[in-house]
Amino acid sequence: MTVSLTGFLLLALVLILLHRWLYKLAGLALRTLLGALFLQLLSLFGGIGGLSLGINLFNALALGLLGAPGFGLLLMLRWAALRGL
Repeated sequence: MTVSLTGFLLLALVLILLHRWLYKLAGLALRTLLGALFLQLLSLFGGIGGLSLGINLFNALALGLLGAPGFGLLLMLRWAALRGL
């Protein structure tokens, strides 16, 4: 009984101390997931306009962290790769 109570209190203390960090990590995970969904939509409908980006963790993280500027960055990197720069 005391071991489980001690473990529970220790877990509660760790969660209290790491609350902000865990909140930011959960926000990043959500934004990365939204970035991956955007990349999926782009792969479905982007062929019409000639846009294509791979759906991978790096691209999703770039979109999740940077948002619209990250999308521009990925497009410029794709353009530079296709031009051989």
